[in-house]
Amino acid sequence: MSADVFVWGSWTPAADENFVDLACRWIGAAEAAFTDLVWSGFERLKQVAPPIDVRDLERSITQVLAAAIDDVVPGEAPYYVQHGPYERETMLAAPAQPPAYDLAFVMRADPRAMWPAEAKILATPKALADYLADVNDQYLSCRYAPFSASGAMLGYLLSGEAEEALANIGERLGVAFTEGMPIDPSRPHRSSWHDRSVPAGKPYAARFRCHHFMLGFHGLTRARAVRAD
Repeated sequence: MSADVFVWGSWTPAADENFVDLACRWIGAAEAAFTDLVWSGFERLKQVAPPIDVRDLERSITQVLAAAIDDVVPGEAPYYVQHGPYERETMLAAPAQPPAYDLAFVMRADPRAMWPAEAKILATPKALADYLADVNDQYLSCRYAPFSASGAMLGYLLSGEAEEALANIGERLGVAFTEGMPIDPSRPHRSSWHDRSVPAGKPYAARFRCHHFMLGFHGLTRARAVRAD
């Protein structure tokens, strides 16, 4: 083999307690920046107002939102934003596919360390079943965000008031939000703390902070399926 041929190694470092602690500290140090970048990206998206395909509304919004967030991430940041990254830590045995996040901030030092954000269309402030299922079944089971003590839910609100949706989320989850009111009224955002069900033998963080973003997409509606006769 030629001396100038790069040889790739096939290995994955241990996801032990030391790694999880380090990943949580990396992400925790950047958590406030992540939340600000989500809002800054959304504000940029509204300025650009790209076309959004209502036939695949949730994915279409997420794709353009991820690109808008990427536009505002500083070039020197120790992380990047990625649309659709895979979470291989919690994947089942082959041939199962790994879970994929709608978008995530990925740490450059080790791309296994991610701050995920899951998106759900909210047709109204009360249409929360899918949103709440992701919190309870994915985040709080540690299937999502195994290497982070926090993550985000993005509610794409198509009608109604953001504050009503947030109040309904808090009531349905049975939690008191960390913030009584948003710091910036133009950025409807709350967070809630939860106890997670950590799988036996895993060193994942047991306490988890879920950020709830209400992003207004008023005027958009999901395309209705047309039945073939």
